[in-house]
Amino acid sequence: MLIIPAIDLKDGHCVRLKQGAMDDATVFSENPGAMARHWIEQGARRLHLVDLNGAFAGKPKNESAIKAILKEVGEEIPVQLGGGIRDLDTIERCLDDGITYVIIGTAAVKNPGFLHDACTAFPGHIIVGLDAKDSKVAVDGWSKMTGHDVIDLAKKFEDYGVEGIIYTDIGRDGMLSGVNVEATVKLAQALRIPVIASGGIASLDDVKALCAVAAEGIMGAITGRAIYEGKLDFRMAQAEADK
Repeated sequence: MLIIPAIDLKDGHCVRLKQGAMDDATVFSENPGAMARHWIEQGARRLHLVDLNGAFAGKPKNESAIKAILKEVGEEIPVQLGGGIRDLDTIERCLDDGITYVIIGTAAVKNPGFLHDACTAFPGHIIVGLDAKDSKVAVDGWSKMTGHDVIDLAKKFEDYGVEGIIYTDIGRDGMLSGVNVEATVKLAQALRIPVIASGGIASLDDVKALCAVAAEGIMGAITGRAIYEGKLDFRMAQAEADK
């Protein structure tokens, strides 16, 4: 199982939000490229980037910071990117720049036809991010709840050919309140494609809890605030996962 450091970008800086609130951002670094290098040196085998301004604007806004990260990473490890990716041209540009996996969130839920086209045009490169609370999917930076059941939607997207699902429990993200293992396992058991857990990882205990159920189809866990605030030692977490 991979432990995947998150680099959330806002106004060119590396930040973390609490429960997706843009006005509640903590800046952890003003040099995203150096931050990417730091996690590679700590043993990261994949990076998770989020263009926060892009997610709210509906189109990429932190391209220079993303390019600085990609220049630093080179071909060493895969990089996945989400936030404001709403059309095929943007996906193509991301992949040309060196992104390995493009994450589609709100647009997948609101415009399934676009997701279907993306999977057809760029097979093997599309991941869907599903953000849910009480098993219902949220969109638009978590500001709107939909009536969609997360498992039903994930199964539909699996049939389209997505590479995997990133599942975030939005009640827990950035709150260091522990990961929702039960809901993550339930989703993974219903799918053939891998699930990446996200939201709430606070300690080595959370990593251990996910490792215990990794065989159900959980291939990774994204962590942000915990590794930036030193509550989770990244190297130890990956070593635990490698056991």
